[in-house]
Amino acid sequence: MIVPIVYNWVIIILRTCFTAIALSYLPVWLTLDYLSDLMYAVDMIITLHSGFMDQGILITDLTHLRKRYLGSKHFLWDLASLLPTDFLYFAFGIETPLVRINRLLRIPRLNEALDRMETRTSYPNTFRITKLMIYIFVLIHWNACLYFALSSYIGFGSDRWVYPNITNPKFASMRRQYFYCFWFSAQIFTTVGDTPLPSREEEYLFMIADLLIAVLVFASIVGNVGNVITSLRDRDNVFFPNHELVKAYLRSHHISKELRQRIDNWYQHLHINKKIMRENEILEQLPIHMRTEIAVSVHLPTLSKVTIFQNCEKSLLEELVLKLTPQVFSPGEYVCRKGDVGHEMYIIREGKLAVVADDGVTEFAVLSAGNFFGEISILNIKGNKSGNRRTANIRSIGYSDLFSLSKEDLTDVLSEFPAAKRHLEEKGRQILTKMGMLEESVDAKEGKAEKVETKIKRLESNLEVLQTKLARLMVELESSNCKMQVRVERLELEVAALDSKLLDNGQVGEGTLGRRDGVGGEVGLEREEAEGEGEEEEISDMKVKKQGQREDGDVTKERDGESTKSTEEKMESIVEGDKSALKESDNQGENKKGNGGEKTRQKGDERPGKGDGAEIEPGNTKEGKSGDR
Repeated sequence: MIVPIVYNWVIIILRTCFTAIALSYLPVWLTLDYLSDLMYAVDMIITLHSGFMDQGILITDLTHLRKRYLGSKHFLWDLASLLPTDFLYFAFGIETPLVRINRLLRIPRLNEALDRMETRTSYPNTFRITKLMIYIFVLIHWNACLYFALSSYIGFGSDRWVYPNITNPKFASMRRQYFYCFWFSAQIFTTVGDTPLPSREEEYLFMIADLLIAVLVFASIVGNVGNVITSLRDRDNVFFPNHELVKAYLRSHHISKELRQRIDNWYQHLHINKKIMRENEILEQLPIHMRTEIAVSVHLPTLSKVTIFQNCEKSLLEELVLKLTPQVFSPGEYVCRKGDVGHEMYIIREGKLAVVADDGVTEFAVLSAGNFFGEISILNIKGNKSGNRRTANIRSIGYSDLFSLSKEDLTDVLSEFPAAKRHLEEKGRQILTKMGMLEESVDAKEGKAEKVETKIKRLESNLEVLQTKLARLMVELESSNCKMQVRVERLELEVAALDSKLLDNGQVGEGTLGRRDGVGGEVGLEREEAEGEGEEEEISDMKVKKQGQREDGDVTKERDGESTKSTEEKMESIVEGDKSALKESDNQGENKKGNGGEKTRQKGDERPGKGDGAEIEPGNTKEGKSGDR
């Protein structure tokens, strides 16, 4: 839609103001007019069938699409831009293309097209400058056409400000007319040339309007160009480290000229070969899954070449590629030295590195793109004779591009993949075994030590659990003992109260004996009820304790059983003590009653006393009572 919209915005005003151009190429203009109208109609049909997003889902149902488009404002603008205003040619004549002014209403579609192109192009800054220049060109074009129309209205050649007299052959050609007007408008908008002073009011008004527009145009140009330059500088700062700051730092600290030259050469290599050092910062704004896909497509083939990472699960490799850090080494620079502690491994992306002796001259081997080194030092394998230290000197022959993977990043990733960690450690042991760098005895000893440590930790944890359960059982036992003590004291108080009542009411005689029999029976019943209630409460308490003890575990059950048995034994001894005390009190009462009975028998009464009657069966007691009567 860019072509037909720009065509209407340029040609309609041109044909309206430059009538000679309109009449000279009339068939061409009419053909292009109706071709643009056809493209407008096709665009409406395509828009009617274009899907839209609703809550993240692409809607393609034609009914919904038709309803949405026909009920929107865009349809009204599109319909107004296609109204057949060409029929007005019959009223105003074919030389009045201004009747097609409604075709300019498609300008929102042009803005939409330009915005989409800006997001899709690989050179957005260049596109922004081009779009700005197109806007300025259309603005100057419209101003040139209006200047020519105003000159025609005032009169060609009437003063120095208007267009010269077209009767002069020098200014009569159509091409000269357009170019002169365009040049005049460009001078006004850019304010770089001397324009003739206006002499009429119309000319003054036109110049005032142009100068106001020129201020906006100049500000727009400066602002957009400044944004483009700033964007380019930000891009360079993200892609490459800030060289100016580094150079200022080196100058302030009086660094040697040789080292400064090496640093300058390193920066020059980055800029010339477009080496990107800050990949993570560039892709930081993207979602994590998109960053992962980009890293996989860029770095996964390189990472898959590492021996210890072959046959690893894909999810582990996807996590690792996000941790790779690009590094560039200068010629003659050592990547690592023999004896250094290894904190990262390296994968060669581009360039060559030499494995050299300690003298720095003898070369044992040359590593090229796809090779790797230092992978064993980051696994921290037990029994490694080198102790995670570098075993060789690696020096860059030329400029070398490497990827580094730190030990911390690998450990962090492997913490989420325990199976992969065991797999990598096993591969590392195999490699060390082939190299003769693995101490098997140390590995076995450490394995046994780890087992012993594991057992000790397990025993300590079990001991803590048992101590906690024992403390809870002791608290429960103390609570139950307190309850039993309270109950025993209450029973003792009741028994003492009953004994005192019996002693106070002890008299000799039939009625007295009968009452004592009744009181003794009631006391016996109360005593049996108290003992029964105590035993029921004790049994229910023991059931609750046993149920809680079964829930604590096997070890707890044994200890709970022992505590329960001891508690039962104590309770039985206490109950037996209570019973013996009761019996002793009863025996004392019976002795007193026996003495009274003897006195009674001395008076001639041979009936049994209270102590004898307490041991006689109920049937015998009735017979004695009937004999007494």
